[in-house]
Amino acid sequence: MKVSVVVPCYNEELSVERFYREATAVFSGQAFDYELIFVDDGSSDNTFLKLDELAKADAKVKVLSFSRNFGQQAAIICGFRASTGDAVVEMDCDLQDPVEVVLEMVKRFEEGFEVVHGRRLSRKGESRFKKSTAKAYYKFLNKITTSKIPQNTGDFKLLSRRVCDIICELSEKGKYLRGLESWVGFKQTFVDFERHARQEGETKYTLKKMVRLAKDGVISFSEWPLTLSIKFGIGFSALSVIAAIVLAVLNICGVYTHPLYYLFPFNGLIGGLLMVFKGISDMYLHKTYEQVKARPEYVIDKKINL
Repeated sequence: MKVSVVVPCYNEELSVERFYREATAVFSGQAFDYELIFVDDGSSDNTFLKLDELAKADAKVKVLSFSRNFGQQAAIICGFRASTGDAVVEMDCDLQDPVEVVLEMVKRFEEGFEVVHGRRLSRKGESRFKKSTAKAYYKFLNKITTSKIPQNTGDFKLLSRRVCDIICELSEKGKYLRGLESWVGFKQTFVDFERHARQEGETKYTLKKMVRLAKDGVISFSEWPLTLSIKFGIGFSALSVIAAIVLAVLNICGVYTHPLYYLFPFNGLIGGLLMVFKGISDMYLHKTYEQVKARPEYVIDKKINL
């Protein structure tokens, strides 16, 4: 059996060598063969040079380098397509997810599970803001989608060759892998672990990138935003009727209030809501536009040992 480990890298010159040492120490001598597929996501530091040195010294190290930064999800998909293992593991380079947990994932795979999620019992080194917003987001996402995405899981999991190939064949752009890996079905399970603090450097997953990923999750897996216009439309229609009744009652009671006074706030509020709903529709339109353009998800600049 062969296990492929896909490792997206962005400005990780301080981490790649340490990751390689720990990975080879864990996988060497195991009953299965393995390959380490590093995908350099357009790094501006010496990440590619470090990977080049590792690949020249060890044929099990495969390297793909993008022409620019295309994002973590694109890097993972690229690694999936280059992988040749019976099982494919995706994990970050920062060693927050312990490499030795992969051995437990492989055991679950050998038991017949086709998707093995790494589930974090703790998240050391992460801010309270990041933990609380992540928890709230996944609760919200699971309420508005039919495909339930496990909480406390990220981009550390094992997929069977079959599942990996199915995901790679999907034609949609901007794939939200955390959702697709649950949506695809098949027999799934979890491996619990304690997440470490980052060993070297700083996180490259900025707030902007997290918001973009969260947006992709909502738009790709839910029609809930599209239902907001109907719900708010019904609600404001009801309020308009109530307001008309109140004005009529006040006039009957002899309290005269000019109706025009009430039109201005109503018009301003409704106009603002229309702009919000137009923005939501534009998000879906943009998704469709991305599909129609049919551009590749990434552009490969260099390959080593592939």
